[in-house]
Amino acid sequence: MKIIIGNRNYSSWSLRGWLAAKQSLLPFETELRVMDSPDWISGEAKADMPSGKVPVLWDHGEAIWDSMAILMYLADKAGHDRFWPRDMHARGLAYAMCAEMHSGFAPLRSACPMDLQHHFPRFAPSDAVMADVRRIEALWEEALTRFGAETGEPWLFGRFGAADIMFAPVCTRIDSYHLPVGPTASAYVTRVLDHPFVAEWRAEALQEDYPFTRYDVPGAVNISQEKRP
Repeated sequence: MKIIIGNRNYSSWSLRGWLAAKQSLLPFETELRVMDSPDWISGEAKADMPSGKVPVLWDHGEAIWDSMAILMYLADKAGHDRFWPRDMHARGLAYAMCAEMHSGFAPLRSACPMDLQHHFPRFAPSDAVMADVRRIEALWEEALTRFGAETGEPWLFGRFGAADIMFAPVCTRIDSYHLPVGPTASAYVTRVLDHPFVAEWRAEALQEDYPFTRYDVPGAVNISQEKRP
């Protein structure tokens, strides 16, 4: 298998697709296409992307695009237990949370684009952004309380799985933009950022040097130039 991704620093959907591939434990290659490069703008870099967007998973000549579709495909291929909880009540909530993450939270996405090379200590979130954050906190609290705690594992539904993958970029946003969250959410964000798969992605992102001015946010501080508080 091969997964085509965009810039690790900025492409939140690429992160989700790549994490799904890692979670599958199946062998795969990663190919990065630089977003906003001349080849990207001309369309040449998108010739094997059916939707013109990243990520795309290629498996035996078949393309699977969109992070959610990639996650579902890999669950079928590698086993649903690697991604979804067995309990049907837990699985129903996990499905709903992933679907809401896939289609919702537009204010948070728009105001706080993923940027792993910077943090924004003076960012002032709008009421709409904070409404998204509070909704996400409530979802995490429900999953962790009802299902995560029962297993003794630190993830939303026990073992690391689909819901944690779908919300991983949100954890980077909460961290980068210093969004205020309670202790349960803050601890969960730290656990996600410290997960070996996420840590590997973030380390690679810090090495990138691909300007992408469309995502420039005022008040950015490069984390390589200043220690985080």
